Amino acid sequence: MSSSDHSMISYEKQGLIYAPSGSHKVKYTGDNWDFHLDIPTKPVDLSLVLPHYRARNQPIEHRISMFLGNDSQPMKLKVYRNYYHAKFEMEVRASTSDITIWLPSDFKGVIHCPKTTTFSAGFVNRIMGNVRLNDLDAKHVYDEDEVIVSTSGRVQIRMLGENPQKETFKRLFCCGRKAPETASHDWDFLLED
Repeated sequence: MSSSDHSMISYEKQGLIYAPSGSHKVKYTGDNWDFHLDIPTKPVDLSLVLPHYRARNQPIEHRISMFLGNDSQPMKLKVYRNYYHAKFEMEVRASTSDITIWLPSDFKGVIHCPKTTTFSAGFVNRIMGNVRLNDLDAKHVYDEDEVIVSTSGRVQIRMLGENPQKETFKRLFCCGRKAPETASHDWDFLLED
């Protein structure tokens, strides 16, 4: 079975073959991915709603897992959760797509992303203290969230429900955190004798 056949099966299974947009409830399936969408030719604009309960056969250490793939169309993804203990892992893979991800304000875990990723003011002010960026030593910790983004396009990570003007003013008047330096400079050579 080719990857395109597998993709068509996942479209039909999820019911998203004609419109990869709107709101979708993610449920535990017992497969590798609880939600799988690999659509190469259409833009994606999805709101993913995590369950507020643990499924009957769901193992305790299982995090809700989501995979989203695309080639070159823009992707906009929002992750909603009402229950903090509903941990998730999300992998977003694309060739040249521009990707915008909105994460819940109680996000705590690891984000693996390109070095050119930009973060919104609200994300930096409220969530960045609970995030480890590109932590290569991070093992699969099941009591934390994890996001993996891979693309050569632009990546923006934002906080759900943020007021951009209010958060920008907080940063301007030093009430917020400093944006992380994600450039590829390695200054460790200065520490060597």
